[in-house]
Amino acid sequence: MNPMTMQEIRFRGAGGPEVIAIAEGSVPKPGPNQYLVKVAYAGVNRPDCLQRAGGYPPPPGAPDVPGLEISGHVVEAGEGASLPVGTALCALIAGGGYAEYALVDAPLAMPVPGELSLLEAAALPENVLTVYDNVVTRGRLMAGETFLVHGGSSGIGSIAIQMAKALGATVFATARGQEKLDFCRELGADLAFDYTEQDFVAEALSATNQQGVNAILDMVGGDYMARNLRCLAVEGRLVQIAFLKGSKAEIDFRHLMMRRLTFTGSTLRPRSLALKAAIVDAVLRWIWPLVEAGKIRPRIDTVLPLAEARAAHERMESSAHMGKIMLKVAGG
Repeated sequence: MNPMTMQEIRFRGAGGPEVIAIAEGSVPKPGPNQYLVKVAYAGVNRPDCLQRAGGYPPPPGAPDVPGLEISGHVVEAGEGASLPVGTALCALIAGGGYAEYALVDAPLAMPVPGELSLLEAAALPENVLTVYDNVVTRGRLMAGETFLVHGGSSGIGSIAIQMAKALGATVFATARGQEKLDFCRELGADLAFDYTEQDFVAEALSATNQQGVNAILDMVGGDYMARNLRCLAVEGRLVQIAFLKGSKAEIDFRHLMMRRLTFTGSTLRPRSLALKAAIVDAVLRWIWPLVEAGKIRPRIDTVLPLAEARAAHERMESSAHMGKIMLKVAGG
């Protein structure tokens, strides 16, 4: 029998990391085509911080408890869910990962790839699905093209570098400080630019004989949006997934017209289960084999116990991390 109550993280209103508190909640019951999973590890992501600050509310029907990706073991299956109790998995969820138990929709359950640990597996779903959908699907990155990712040492950035390289692209990344530049190069970046000392537009143009890069993944926004357009090649694609420097900018869209550029972007969490399931299916088909072959591996920066979620958010917002920040719930 599963317990009736569990430990979970709650936000005492909108604000900084000080509003994070551990609380007692009810263990949820799986509905049709759902699993109840005993959580081993949960990934910490920027959207969790945005939710805590009041800027990214859960979609209708999602738990208020933060956390968008987990690993663990099935302890109960709802009607129509076919995995047996005890199955190890990782999954994208709409919320509820910062807790001892979480619900997983069956179409979003993913097997732990290869010889990865549950810790490594929990670090994959949010970033791998986000990168695949935005770089491969929306950004249409192909072998032989040139790709630029901002924030290359972040969780998203570290996966983007590896995925783009595995797909046959030449990869550029921006980061701050020698240690992070070295980290990006170790992941596979052909060139890494320190955005505090170098103009990434000039560097990218110089590295491509003034032709520009074919695709850019940006989570910075602000003045980066206009600068990104200036360093895109003809038919280049800019994909926006976040706005660390704000969502408003003054942009000269003549670049978009003259070089036939595409400026697009997306969010993952509010999408329907069917749309998320389609991305999961594509990732399991095309990307999971690369993970199993060791060509894409999550890089873990910090592992903290669930009760120290505040410290995890503080580290995330310091931008000192390289790779993923993780919460250990039950371990394994």
